[in-house]
Amino acid sequence: MSMTTETNTPSLEELPSTFLVSLDNYSAISLKGEEQTNYLQGQVTCDVNSSNDDNLLIGAHCNAKGKVFSVFRLINRNSAHLLIQPKASLGGSISELKKFGVFAKVDITAKDELSFFALVGEQATNILQKHFNQAPDSLTPVVQSNTTTLVYIAGKQARYLLIDESPMLENIISTLNQPIYHSTLWSLLEINEGFPQLSDVSSGEYIPQMINLQAINGISFTKGCYLGQETVARMQYLGKNKRALYSLKTQLTQPLESDDVIEKQLGENWRKAGDILATYQADNGHCYLQAVLSSELDDSTALRIKSQPESKIIIQALPYSLVTE
Repeated sequence: MSMTTETNTPSLEELPSTFLVSLDNYSAISLKGEEQTNYLQGQVTCDVNSSNDDNLLIGAHCNAKGKVFSVFRLINRNSAHLLIQPKASLGGSISELKKFGVFAKVDITAKDELSFFALVGEQATNILQKHFNQAPDSLTPVVQSNTTTLVYIAGKQARYLLIDESPMLENIISTLNQPIYHSTLWSLLEINEGFPQLSDVSSGEYIPQMINLQAINGISFTKGCYLGQETVARMQYLGKNKRALYSLKTQLTQPLESDDVIEKQLGENWRKAGDILATYQADNGHCYLQAVLSSELDDSTALRIKSQPESKIIIQALPYSLVTE
């Protein structure tokens, strides 16, 4: 079935009230077997023992040094654990999981047969309630309706994931009668919500606290040992982390280049401020960036794109606090 995708690239302010996003750049790692929970519990930052058919967990898969391979949303589907994430970070993560998984009774596979769409906006909840017997919510974030899995994602605006095999999901999407945007728009929404987006380039570069996972309930500090746990705990309790994930916005007159750099002003000079993880540039020139920068930055810090020195980067408010209670 052919579905028409919108060709424009809107800014946040230009988004329609309700819309769909084709997440063709997303997939999931499936872990299924007698020891799936015990095995995954020792590999990731979230408490897999608390996972059930109705809830949604956020977590990270790290290497032994505590550097993050991938950030995922964990759900259960058809008795398996699914680690939903961008395809860009999936390869390295699944290789490492399989490396240690040979010693456990668990099958680890990429769920290439699944498709992912997002329904976003003011009428998203009403639309789901009309088409399904139950819509997920903050109390029951994951709902199974026949073969389709529905996932509620909390944030600034209502967002839902719809997951199923391609033919079935395409039939459902066609009945929703909403504009469909390319997967790049999901990047804009994740930047706006402060949810870290890793690629094959940034995978393995940061410990979880450098990308704010402790602030979005992506780390359990009570679950016990897992790969990289010693580094993560030391960073949390000794307060040695000096970096954080930021949501940024600027206005550009030229397209952003893949190797562009964010600079900060130091006196009369400019120096590299940190690393860009994700970008989204709207047709009207509004550019949204997700970057790892010094955790000591504030609104008075002058930031710019190096290749466009006239640009002025503004730090955007995140929907969560980085201050530890």
